[in-house]
Amino acid sequence: MESYTLRDIETMLGISRSAIDGLVGAGFVSPTRGKRREYRFTFQDLVILRTALDLRAANIPPRKIARSLKRLRESLPDELPLSGLRIAAVGGEIAVRDGNAQWQVDSGQLLFDFEVTAVSGSVAFLGHEGEADGDASYWFNLGCLLESEDAAEAEAAYREAVRQAPDYVDAYLNLGCLLCDLGRCEQAIALYRDALEHCPDEALLHFNLAVALEDLQRTEESLASYEASLKLLPGFADAHYNAARLHELLGHANKAIRHYSEYRRLGNQA
Repeated sequence: MESYTLRDIETMLGISRSAIDGLVGAGFVSPTRGKRREYRFTFQDLVILRTALDLRAANIPPRKIARSLKRLRESLPDELPLSGLRIAAVGGEIAVRDGNAQWQVDSGQLLFDFEVTAVSGSVAFLGHEGEADGDASYWFNLGCLLESEDAAEAEAAYREAVRQAPDYVDAYLNLGCLLCDLGRCEQAIALYRDALEHCPDEALLHFNLAVALEDLQRTEESLASYEASLKLLPGFADAHYNAARLHELLGHANKAIRHYSEYRRLGNQA
C-alpha cells in the first residue's frame, strides 16, 4: 500500500504542517511512523484530512465530524481507483462516486464537493474555489499541481499567490521548500524573512527558515530560528529534535538533552 510523507500532504492538500498536526492531534487520522519516526499517511488518510478541513470550515460540530469521517473511511478503497473519486455532500448524505458506481455514506449536514484524481502519477484534489477569477487560492493550487512537472511554472504560480496575498503562509512555505529543493537556499531564506515581516507569529515559517539556514551550515542562525518556532509552538516535535542536534553540535549538552527529552515525550504521545 502506497504511503505519503508529511511533505506530500502539505503539497497535495495545500495546508501547513501545523494544520496537519492539529487534525492528527484531534484524532481525525492516525498516521503510522516510519523508520525515522516521521509520519506516514495512507490514501484514505489523505481523503479524510481533506474532508475534515471542509467540515471544519462548515462549522460542523467535532463529534459529528468524527462520526462522519469514521463512516467515510469505512467506505473508501485502500488505493485511488484509476477512474478517480468524486466526493460530495448534499443535505445529510455524503455521496462517493467511483467511475460509474455511486454510493451513499450516512453523515451529518455537510457542505463540500471535490474530486480526487491522479495527475502525472500523483494524487491531486480538484476543487472549484478561486478558479474563475484567478485569485491567490487559484495560483496556490496551480503551484501545487505543477511542482512535480514544471518547477519554473510552479514557482511563478506561488509568487503570484503571495503577490496577491502577502500573508499567504502556505504559499510561502511551499515556494521556500521548492527553492531549497532547487538548490536556491539563499533565495528561500530571503523569502522566509520577507514572509515573517507579514506573518511573524507563524511557527512553520521560523522552522523552514531554520532548515534553509542549516542547509547552508549557518548553525547559530538556524538554531535561533528553531528556538523562535518553539516559542510559538512548544509542542513542535521536529523543531525540538533539530534544535537538540544543533545544541549537541555546538557543545551545549544540557540544552541538547532537554530538547531530545521533549522530542521523545511528544513522540510517545503521538
